[in-house]
Amino acid sequence: MSERMPLPWLGIVLALIGSLVLLIAGTAIELVLANLLLWIGTLWIARPEPVVSHPTRDHVKFSRDSMRSLIEHSGIPLLMLDRSRIVIANSAAREALGRHIVGQDARVALRHPAAIALLDDPEGGSTTIKGLTGPRSIWQMSRYPVDERYWIVELINRTAEADISRAHTDFVANASHELRTPLASIIGYVETLSDADLKVDKETAARFHTTVLKEAKRLQTLVDDLMSLSRVEAEKHDLPNVQIELNGLAAQAARDAGRPEDKERIAVNKAKEPLPIRGDRQQLEQLVRNLVDNGLKYGDPQGTVTVTLSRDGNDYVVLEVKDQGEGIAPEHIPHLTRRFYRTDPGRSRAAGGTGLGLAIVKHIVERHKGRLDIASKPGEGTRVTVRFPSLPDDTEAMS
Repeated sequence: MSERMPLPWLGIVLALIGSLVLLIAGTAIELVLANLLLWIGTLWIARPEPVVSHPTRDHVKFSRDSMRSLIEHSGIPLLMLDRSRIVIANSAAREALGRHIVGQDARVALRHPAAIALLDDPEGGSTTIKGLTGPRSIWQMSRYPVDERYWIVELINRTAEADISRAHTDFVANASHELRTPLASIIGYVETLSDADLKVDKETAARFHTTVLKEAKRLQTLVDDLMSLSRVEAEKHDLPNVQIELNGLAAQAARDAGRPEDKERIAVNKAKEPLPIRGDRQQLEQLVRNLVDNGLKYGDPQGTVTVTLSRDGNDYVVLEVKDQGEGIAPEHIPHLTRRFYRTDPGRSRAAGGTGLGLAIVKHIVERHKGRLDIASKPGEGTRVTVRFPSLPDDTEAMS
């Protein structure tokens, strides 16, 4: 409300005195009156604005409709409470907690001890709540007063951040373990060989040297795979822009896989037509080598690893790698592309596997906007199928 503004009495008195002085000086009365009116009018126009007295925050009035419109489209779940009852829940809050929460007591709607404790705190504040919307969900809940009656509750989903942090922690722990194992073996054998008090015969020393070399190569392979995985992950959002004919690339990469004595076990069935795709040559070669290497290591030692290239009816270029091994149990298949996951850790390490091959394959496929499928039955071998979006046949533009 406005306060009544006082009249400019001092200015009026001065105007009257000035007019009297003009009359005494012999100025015409008409001019004196005109001057007086002009002076008083100027004082009136130049008067200060009326002082508006603002009510205190405890008496701010707002409409629920305006508050609903203000918070409805926020990406953060927001609730407005009338004391403890939920009177407004924006779209993000309704999606996270359900539409039924409007009108409920917030303590009943949230049903979590940490949330209830914050709702009962007269000062409000913030807390972290685990399991609010699911067993592994993590939310940061904050409660702020609007006035003595209304409160705003803000919910920020921290689940993804926690999952990323957990994944990084697990990765570092697994990588450290994988690096530590060959290092410990190398150090142990070298210390034995370098101990002057121990008499190691030539045969034993040769065996120790062979083991050290094997573990060093294993360590080198692991470091190479870690660096490859890091590079692939760093580039996963950059779609390759080079056109490549997959027939020739896959055939050459398959021949480069494995050991020299394994070459006769690799069979390549190329498509009769060119298979142009958009891709990164180095990564596609690595993908084929990793899949063929896996088939050679974990398939039948006397069996054949078959690489087949074709085009399906949905305009996809298809790369299929099949071995004749023992196969994989169904419960393992969803986890095969996880870092360091092994169905048989002892066998994998003995074969020189790092547990990163399929993780690298998965990221390469994702970068190329492809699809990865792994099918296996115990006793029937494993078939890995990769589908890449096809390009029109344009051999002149292909790399």
